[in-house]
Amino acid sequence: MKKIRVGVAGIGFIGAVHVEQLRRLVNVDVAALVEIRDAKGKAEALSIPKGYADYKEMIDKENLDCIHICTANNTHFEIADYALDHGVNVVSEKPLAISSIEAEKLVRKAKEKGLVNAVNYNYRYFPMAYQMREMYRAGEVGEVYSVHGGYLQDWLYLDTDYNWRLEPELSGASRAFSDIGTHWLDLVEFITGLKATEVLADFATFHKTRKKPTKPIDTFSGMALRPEDYQVVPINTEDYATVLFHFENGARGCCNISQAFAGRKNQVLVSIGGSKCALHWDSENSNSLWVGRRETLNGECVKDPSILKPATRAVTCYPGGHVEGFSESFKFNFIKIYEAIAAGKQTVDEYATFEDGLKEMIFCEKVIQSAAEKRWVKM
Repeated sequence: MKKIRVGVAGIGFIGAVHVEQLRRLVNVDVAALVEIRDAKGKAEALSIPKGYADYKEMIDKENLDCIHICTANNTHFEIADYALDHGVNVVSEKPLAISSIEAEKLVRKAKEKGLVNAVNYNYRYFPMAYQMREMYRAGEVGEVYSVHGGYLQDWLYLDTDYNWRLEPELSGASRAFSDIGTHWLDLVEFITGLKATEVLADFATFHKTRKKPTKPIDTFSGMALRPEDYQVVPINTEDYATVLFHFENGARGCCNISQAFAGRKNQVLVSIGGSKCALHWDSENSNSLWVGRRETLNGECVKDPSILKPATRAVTCYPGGHVEGFSESFKFNFIKIYEAIAAGKQTVDEYATFEDGLKEMIFCEKVIQSAAEKRWVKM
């Protein structure tokens, strides 16, 4: 079996997850990584043969088939653009870029080069979220009347919480909605196939200023910051967003997005109200799917491949009673992408492509416009 040679750019939390899940694919070899600080040490820690400080050097020297981009948002475009120019397939973390102009250039170039391209919207591959899609496609949900839910986290709850995503020059004009709200939107569109036609958004920044550490954050692990350890900086991106949607079939939608909601570490909620039944999925109870009905008992479908739709069974690892979720969602996303790479052609309808990434960039820009102008904005 020919091994597909892969390089990973950016080894933070998500980059390390990419490496771990790529190693579950039998036809993939993680050959190198890029990390600005201590590339050699990071490579040794992860048992990766080569570590580079410069992504161009890695691409030029390593004869890669694919690169995974897990760096700060403002670098996604340049790395993807260089990789495509050198005949390398690309898997990018979201967002694809920091503007729809950049994203559109990548879509066009990937098509011209005939290369496989993907954006890591991994929530599609939680088994019970995938089951929602299969039930909808089988006609069991009926016409969608409404969709609501959200994505809640608390990692930026305190004014002492700090990360590069708080800086627009690195992350882009939107933070909470761009970072996690687009995951929710992509999942809803993947399940229902519905497209939003107009949006009304409301943003809030609860911490107008934050305490930015003057040294690496690890330095202060387990201890309180003293005044000499930080500088107070203004914050210009949202902690919170609520967005109302009108969908193309007349359905209504609403999501609440927050990175400052105490106690919720990483909760995705999707509720779909249909003409035949309602569905509700909570990522904090990810192996269960609630089914609501008017004329009979409500029920809970617990993940068990023997009773799931055939396509859902294909994205599960383990038998009933054995929990799976976040890591497996990466694995099955990567399986789909690397099937396309092995075949040498882009596929559609399963993993998110650069076109999906462009669509989410346009959506973010419309949401930002709506929040700023305090009005409905057409897509």
